Amino acid sequence: MTRQVPLFINGEFVQSASNDKRDVLNPATQAVLAEVPFATPDEVDVAVASAKDAFQTWRDVPVAERARLMMRYQALLKAYHDELGEILAHDTGKTFEDAKGDVWRGIEVVEQAANIPSNMMGETVENVANGIDTYTYIQPLGVCVGITPFNFPAMIPLWMFPLAIAAGNTFVLKPSEQVPLTPVRLVELFIEAGAPKGVLNMVHGGPDQVNQLLEHPDVRAASFVGSSHVGEHIYRTGTAAGKRVQCMMGAKNHMVIMPDADPNAVLNALVGSSVGAGGQRCMGISVAMFVGDSSQLIDALAERLATAQPGVWDDASASYGPLISPQARERVLGLISKGTEEGATCLLDGSDCTVDGYPDGNWVGPTLFKDVTPEMSIYKEEIFGPVLCCMQVETLEEAIAQINSLEVGNGVSLFTASGGAARKFQHEILVGQVGINIPIPVPLPFFSFTGWRGSFRGDLHAYGKQAVRFYTETKTITAKWSFQEPAATGGGQPNMSINLR
Repeated sequence: MTRQVPLFINGEFVQSASNDKRDVLNPATQAVLAEVPFATPDEVDVAVASAKDAFQTWRDVPVAERARLMMRYQALLKAYHDELGEILAHDTGKTFEDAKGDVWRGIEVVEQAANIPSNMMGETVENVANGIDTYTYIQPLGVCVGITPFNFPAMIPLWMFPLAIAAGNTFVLKPSEQVPLTPVRLVELFIEAGAPKGVLNMVHGGPDQVNQLLEHPDVRAASFVGSSHVGEHIYRTGTAAGKRVQCMMGAKNHMVIMPDADPNAVLNALVGSSVGAGGQRCMGISVAMFVGDSSQLIDALAERLATAQPGVWDDASASYGPLISPQARERVLGLISKGTEEGATCLLDGSDCTVDGYPDGNWVGPTLFKDVTPEMSIYKEEIFGPVLCCMQVETLEEAIAQINSLEVGNGVSLFTASGGAARKFQHEILVGQVGINIPIPVPLPFFSFTGWRGSFRGDLHAYGKQAVRFYTETKTITAKWSFQEPAATGGGQPNMSINLR
């Protein structure tokens, strides 16, 4: 009998009453791993109601106690790190090492959530006027929602609910229906860490369930990571309903190579950053922009990239796994075909890739184009596959101008030996996350994930201090007290002890 993925509502895993169910497939074999139900409207309402009820008591739990919950949770995530990696590898098709990296980056955010007390401190000014003091409190919002994508089913949920809950909110998670098994295990460990019932809830579904959450009167804020098309809809729908919304969306990330860059470092960085995770990551490099004579590296790049081949999760020699679905594979193959039709030179074509023993896997081999121009589909669209486009420009100024002309601005990288070139680039580029001799500049979680322009909708970014501000409100108190000596009563001494436990 096929396993049905449960919902998690009010502290219990429950089987959905929905008749709308989808198969969860192993991307390497198409074997059915489980069946995921699309929650009924009543089930979504009950999940939100559970979170709303839990908020009434959770918001008053001391911030140090909330931090201790996160300490226990990160300890459990570390203890079950490899188990989570294996579940995630089957869920997504990622190699084991890549899957473990997904888990670890999530653990780092939970560690930051354990530091929540210092991020919940307000500000104080004594005697702003005659005997008047002003101070601020940082207080939670209420019920928050997270809508997460298929490509990082551990890391991105852990970007969201631990920080929101540590800040005193309660949460409803709607993970991708394509990869629900990893989030189920994350929830199990959160409960094992001691989370009270109702603080975290999880429902599954698609657009109908998402829209219900976004329009629900008891939801205060929503976080989303995914495609630009969906993100724009979520931002419009959520803000129209009066919610605070943050959407991390699409990208077209460039790596600019100066003639003085270290060749071996460039080649290694381009291979890993372009085909890692099968190219299915919003911070992956999909365009290599060669400045001047650095274009001499393109032939060597083709040789190096050809050595990176896909395989199944436990194949230690595999560089990456299959794409998430047959539909994703067909879309990538269509763009590869368009690239050739529109005049790009295909140096390496992964369209006919196969993996021995796995004829039904969603395989695409490493693919490399040169002579790519801004008008081509493979440049304008986010391919989300193991496809790297090479462009050539004469100057750093041309590279900066081209990148700044795009609508998106998630990540970018520059490889150079020149501090002056690096300074110019990082100052003038209109992209939120910049790497200097680093291909994928994803910040550690005490900073924030800061995509710009069309890669982001909202005012406050994911994780770090900005996420704490996203999940909280600031209350300002202005107070004046007049002092008078109390009349003598002859009573006993007052009890001044305070229980800080």
